[in-house]
Amino acid sequence: MRLLLIEDDTDLVDSLKPALNSAGYTVEHADNGIDGEFLGEQESFDIVILDLGLPGKPGLELLDNWRRQGLVMPVLILTARDAWHERVDGLKAGADDYLGKPFHVQELLARLEALIRRKFGHADNQLSHAGVTLDARSRTVVVDNQEAFKLTGIEYRLLHYLMMNPDKVVSKSELSERIYEEEQIKDSNVIEVYVNRLRQRLGKTFIETRRGQGYCLRAE
Repeated sequence: MRLLLIEDDTDLVDSLKPALNSAGYTVEHADNGIDGEFLGEQESFDIVILDLGLPGKPGLELLDNWRRQGLVMPVLILTARDAWHERVDGLKAGADDYLGKPFHVQELLARLEALIRRKFGHADNQLSHAGVTLDARSRTVVVDNQEAFKLTGIEYRLLHYLMMNPDKVVSKSELSERIYEEEQIKDSNVIEVYVNRLRQRLGKTFIETRRGQGYCLRAE
């Protein structure tokens, strides 16, 4: 999953990014409201963490502009402003959840998981398709009720995104955005390498190639 973090507290960003990466998110960061609004408008994100007290443009104004443009990605507001009326203002502006500072990282991750599940229409952290079950918390996979095995970070991100979109053909560029962060090399040939690794583990026909389009899961 691709996450946009709009936060100007560098210490908080430095502590959050490793935890978010470990949870399976690729993270893009903006440290002010102007750049954050532009990124949200120009690029595709699965979820956003948004601070309110941003330099350049306030978070609530940014969020209101996004919603007026029809941008519907889930937004979790993360801020030191934790008065009840400010939470109401955030929710009215289009926020999907609200977490006050200071906070526990595990609570933040749990809230993000819930928003992602809601976005993709899944009730829990286990995704199943055509005999393959992926546990999003443990990053383990079970094939045809056999012994579970653990995935690497990139394998997990790739399979998780495909299983969140089981009826969709996903392009290499879209997968690349969900696997790599902006400063990393995005090589479409590497996508093929990891797709082939997953096929060896899950069955050669589980992930299908659509020439000129991308990849999709086989029909159940």
